[in-house]
Amino acid sequence: MEPAPTTTHATDRALSLHDDAPTDSPGDYTLQCHPSPDGVQPHEWDALLEAQAHPTPFMRHAYLAALHDSGSAVPDTGWTPVFCTLRRAGTLVAACAVYAKSHSYGEYVFDHAWAHAYARHGVEYYPKAVVAVPFTPVPGARLLAVDAAARAMLVQGLVQWCTETGLSSLHLLFAASEDVEAARANGLMLRQTVQFHWQNAAPGTGAAFGSFDEFLATLSQDKRKKIRQERRRVAEAGVSFRWAQGRAITPSDWDFFYQCYERTYWEHGNAPYLTRDFFQRMAQDMPEAWLLFVAERGGEPIACSLIALGAPDAPGGAVAYGRYWGALERVDCLHFEACYYQPLAWCIAHGVQRFEGGAQGEHKMARALMPVATTSAHWLAHPGFASAVEDFLRREGRGVDGYLQELQEHSPFKAEAGEGAG
Repeated sequence: MEPAPTTTHATDRALSLHDDAPTDSPGDYTLQCHPSPDGVQPHEWDALLEAQAHPTPFMRHAYLAALHDSGSAVPDTGWTPVFCTLRRAGTLVAACAVYAKSHSYGEYVFDHAWAHAYARHGVEYYPKAVVAVPFTPVPGARLLAVDAAARAMLVQGLVQWCTETGLSSLHLLFAASEDVEAARANGLMLRQTVQFHWQNAAPGTGAAFGSFDEFLATLSQDKRKKIRQERRRVAEAGVSFRWAQGRAITPSDWDFFYQCYERTYWEHGNAPYLTRDFFQRMAQDMPEAWLLFVAERGGEPIACSLIALGAPDAPGGAVAYGRYWGALERVDCLHFEACYYQPLAWCIAHGVQRFEGGAQGEHKMARALMPVATTSAHWLAHPGFASAVEDFLRREGRGVDGYLQELQEHSPFKAEAGEGAG
């Protein structure tokens, strides 16, 4: 049974939205907010997701439900879920996952300075609303919609909902281009950050690489030499790798992964965002979306990296996403082997079009992950702060443009086709 909409940072009634544009579709839009993923039928949600131009496995109903049901993204951890559905004449035409937040952790688009400015002026910044996948800085569809008109109405409904429930702001993070356009058209402010992605395409020709050595041959001599040295150090330390995908990842593999994952967070002084139960649900409900690399020495596992996989027939080609890594022993260059070289070799061998390396990290360019801009959109209820943030974003945007240009000038690829491949 579908739960009733909650009054905790959600509306206890449906919002009626009116589209003034000429249309042949009958009836007005109705926005309804639900306190958990259970408020939306999985098949309805996933059908909308599959119709988007930029779907990712992290927006699947099973993924979002696992975050909720495992206790990872729930009110007790500062993530109050509000799953919004937009219907017209009873038909689902748009949906999104919103979270009312009491902090800014686990988002990877940093607004701590905004919160501090609010506090200095005696204004409450929290709770705020975030349209995002918790703990997952992966660009992709956020506003699932059947068309641009429904997507625009969803944005309008979200702003209206934030206003009526007294939330300070609305933040649409790591959005797809069509979501960005809907946000821009409805007055939201845009912000860019930088990530690093690898493309399975040789410079100049665009052809997929036939082997890891073929990929290395496209890099400048110093980058080739560095990668070969790093890989040799791992091999000389007696470390080998195996990989497992989907249901071939055993329960003991998942246990070992979580041991590494948890240890890495604690070493950085933080509790892990995701529970062991979350990954158990991934193994049960979305096994095909996961690829595990395990580093072994003397027959014993010592480190691992977990990669997520998009659908092989997704628009634009298959995509792999670097997600988590951890180690029980320190081996020189093991991180680079586990998180970049092993996954890239696997992507080449399996025809994966793109590997996304996650948030930030200029060091990734030395491994041929190139800078790309990612976009978020923001609405602030307070007019004075909205004006100040808009001015800040204009200045920050010019800085990001300059940063991207500077990074492009330090490409790891050969400057000339004639450079040797030694």
